[in-house]
Parts: sequence; C-alpha cells; structure tokens
Amino acid sequence: MDQTQIGQRVAQLKEERNAVILAHNYQVPEVQVLADFLGDSLGLSQQAAATDADVIVFCGVHFMAQTAKLLSPSKTVLMPDPGAGCPMADMITAEQTRQFKAEHPGAPVVAYVNTTAEVKAESDICCTSANAVKVVESLDADTVLFIPDANLASWVARHTDKEVIAWGGYCPTHVRINPQTVEFMHEEHPGAVFIVHPEARPEVLDIADEVASTGGMVKFAREADAKQIIVGTEEGLVYRLRRENPDKTFYIVPHTVCPNMKKTTPDKVLASLENMQYDVDVAQDVADGARRAVERMLEVS
Repeated sequence: MDQTQIGQRVAQLKEERNAVILAHNYQVPEVQVLADFLGDSLGLSQQAAATDADVIVFCGVHFMAQTAKLLSPSKTVLMPDPGAGCPMADMITAEQTRQFKAEHPGAPVVAYVNTTAEVKAESDICCTSANAVKVVESLDADTVLFIPDANLASWVARHTDKEVIAWGGYCPTHVRINPQTVEFMHEEHPGAVFIVHPEARPEVLDIADEVASTGGMVKFAREADAKQIIVGTEEGLVYRLRRENPDKTFYIVPHTVCPNMKKTTPDKVLASLENMQYDVDVAQDVADGARRAVERMLEVS
C-alpha cells in the first residue's frame, strides 16, 4: 500500500472510529501529513481534549500519550509504536523523585512534561520548555527542585532569582549540538540566525539568537525578518518550518535525530486504527496525582 492509499484508508478509519490523529513536530514527514493536529506534546493533548473524538492516536513518545490520557481520561488513547520512549523521561523514576524531595525538605518539585505520569504524580507542578520560567516564578518558595532536564533547569536559573536545584537528566539528541558545529554553520551560511531549544547545552544557548520551544520556533520562523535560519533541535521540525515558510531557508544542525521519534510510521498509524492498538492507560491513583500537577501548571499559564 503506497502513501496515498494509506492516507485514504486512515481517513476512512478515522471517521469510523471517531478518531483524531496527533503528531509531534519531530515525527517523520509522512506521519505529519496524516495528522489532524501538529505541534508540541502538551498543546496536542489540549487540542485533543477539546474535540469530541472518542479515540486519540498519538504519534510521539510514551510520556506524551500518557499526558493525553490524563487530559482525556474518558477517551481511548493509542500509540502506533509502544516502544517509542523518551530517554530523558527514563532518567528519573518515582522513587528517585521521592528521594530527591527527601534530600531537600520543603522545596517544591517542578516536573518537565518530559516525564512519566508516575513522576508527575510525585511532583508539585509541571512545566513545558515554553513556560518553565513562569511556572518557577509562580511558586511561593525561594528554592525549587527541577526534574529531569539539567539544561532546561540551567536556562530557567538564568531568568529567576530563585535557587534551582536540578536533577541530572538530559536529552541525548539536543546535547549532541555543540558550539563548534554551530560556528561552522555560521561560516557556511553568513547572515543566518541561530535558534535553539533550551534542552541544548548552556554553551550552545550562549551563542543563540533565539532560545525557544518547538512552538516558539514555529512562531519565530513565521514572524522574524530573517530569511536564513539555522535550527538547533530535532530535525523533524524543519519539515514543518519549510512547508509553512516557503520564502525562507532553514538549515538543520546535523546529527539531531531522535530514534524514538522516528519509530512511528504511516503503516503503524494505519495498523493502530485498524486494530485499535496499542492502548495507553494510567492507573487511577497515579493519574489523579499527575493530573493535579498538570492542571496546576495550566492555571499558571
């Protein structure tokens, strides 16, 4: 079955199942074009929750599908590839979160959305890369614990007077971006501006023209006067940037592929809808705690 046939069959099954397809910005182009909504993890979950769909097919990684389930507990949430995980999310467990809290009594825990539901349930509030500073500033505490991404925590610490104590997690894809490569790309493309995700190393953020979430990058690309942009995040975003801004040129920093984000394929999306696989669920006690942390963030935002 070719891409066109898959698209036709997926459209038919979406109607039959009353389903909605979500695709993260890092998905392969062939999956992005199948999606009803394209964006970042939390935004997608919010968009799906606002629909009357019975079924959500989340093309992303596991923690994202969990978040969709938290915000749409009555809907069926499917993952086309249940093996699509997030190394950063796996760098901290619920037990390690409890230990971290015990080492710093009284300090609230800010959990990046790139965490499992079990970790969110042990946290006080969640944040995204776009609202992390605002969330930290909203807390009535001089010291906060930030999990799991140390690089995002470092970025937040630059923009608040609060003490930010970070867990030692990181995104393997974003930490591969280094200043030397960026400088080389500037030499190759003089005049190009450099935008980067705050999951990158601090020394990379230091040389950026703009530090932004994937949603922030989409906005920057649309509104900026720059005609040439070097993009420092997972390469999947560039497909969307090029499609939405045909008058601009985008250069992706090399070696920025997340293998987990590439596990989902059109064939797997189709199989997920045909067979109603693979169902993502969150235990009730975990879901209640995790949902509170997410909802508290939404109140701030």
